[in-house]
Amino acid sequence: MKNNRKVGDYYEGVACDYLKNQGYEILERNYRCRFGEIDIIAREGDFLSFVEVKYRKGKGNGDPGEAISLKKQRTIHQVANYYYMKHGLSLDQAARFDAVLILGEREEIRLIRNAF
Repeated sequence: MKNNRKVGDYYEGVACDYLKNQGYEILERNYRCRFGEIDIIAREGDFLSFVEVKYRKGKGNGDPGEAISLKKQRTIHQVANYYYMKHGLSLDQAARFDAVLILGEREEIRLIRNAF
């Protein structure tokens, strides 16, 4: 898998499968708007979860969580606000920002709820 988009799609699929096994309901994948993109939008219980997926081939490339910069976090917040508005969601709808971090070909997966 040389193409970064193909790699990203593959590991987002791995993350979706993992989240489903954790009890999440996947609502959207690769949600895009003029502000940017969110990898996965899901529901877990009463929470709407905006999920960023990060993959690193090995530890030499750093921890996958380190790749979620402040700029990326701001973008995800903007896209989440747009999603709320576009879907007519009440601001009372509980939400959080989660991260699925995948390391290595053996796919060591960590889920961080309330990652940022």
